[in-house]
Amino acid sequence: MPTHPSTMLAAVFAREGVLELQERPVPRATLPGDVLIDVEGCGICGTDLHILESPPAHPATPGSILGHEFIGRIADAGEGVTGLRPGQRVAVAPNLCCGRCASCRCGRPNHCADFSTLGIFRDGGLARFCVAPGAACHPLAETVMFEDAIWVEVLSCVVNSVDNISARAGENVVVIGGGPVGALHALLFAAGGARVIVSDVSDARLDVLRSAGIAATVNPAREPMEEAVRSFASGGADVVVDCVGTQLDAALDVVRTGGRISLFGMNARARPAVRQNMITRNELTIYGSYVGVNTFPRAISLLERGVISPSVMISSVMPLSGIHDALGLLRSGSAMKVVIRH
Repeated sequence: MPTHPSTMLAAVFAREGVLELQERPVPRATLPGDVLIDVEGCGICGTDLHILESPPAHPATPGSILGHEFIGRIADAGEGVTGLRPGQRVAVAPNLCCGRCASCRCGRPNHCADFSTLGIFRDGGLARFCVAPGAACHPLAETVMFEDAIWVEVLSCVVNSVDNISARAGENVVVIGGGPVGALHALLFAAGGARVIVSDVSDARLDVLRSAGIAATVNPAREPMEEAVRSFASGGADVVVDCVGTQLDAALDVVRTGGRISLFGMNARARPAVRQNMITRNELTIYGSYVGVNTFPRAISLLERGVISPSVMISSVMPLSGIHDALGLLRSGSAMKVVIRH
């Protein structure tokens, strides 16, 4: 049995609106199929911010260690774990399904009736060690630098969205929302040969996107988005992606007749009016996209081969002891992406 410290610092969802740094016992991989992961680092997600709102805008288990965007190395393994070795670098797919319910059996485990998530409903990666099912761990090459590797989980969700919308080379794509998920959409669309324009009300975010190679941007707080899109694509966009969760109406203004709209962003409190007649009259196709199914290997491959390099979008890399400062940066809008490195 490998020797590990007996305790660790952990960022715990203590109660509504409160994240506490607590000293927790280091967990053990005692159940068959489980592994103990020595966490390398963890990204802070918009979902984490929603969990910590008061009232919460996303459910989570009080007392759980947050952090679902994490990578690490296998430190120990329970009985029956195969294909993983001590010290191996892995990315962890945090969404866990039962494999038995109707959704799982029809190939939609992302809609599992007993769906759970490491870092939301079970202890996650905002601590030095975490127990996870070995089946959720995906080998990750040492050659991928940390600042790129830490994007695997969120990139896997975006890969699913891009699959759903089926953007083709040469098509015109509008991405509404230039935060991390919007930026990843834009990078993937551009890598596939599409022409991309990104809309966001933050000039700082648009500056980061331009530094990542997305040249066409628009700030709708200063320039009408519809005019900018019509200049970019005279007939309207073939594809529009709402990465905010409230922008279906804006998407309808800029999509072409017969175009496709992907709704990726989520806001459970939003109740927007829907111009259903416009969808019908213009024969639009609307997709919803929720996390992903079997997209982790492809997300890892994209990073290992350097197809995209999202590290440029990281604003700060901080120790876990600075988690409250990290949250403050994200809430203020002054940071694009903050990650914790152990």
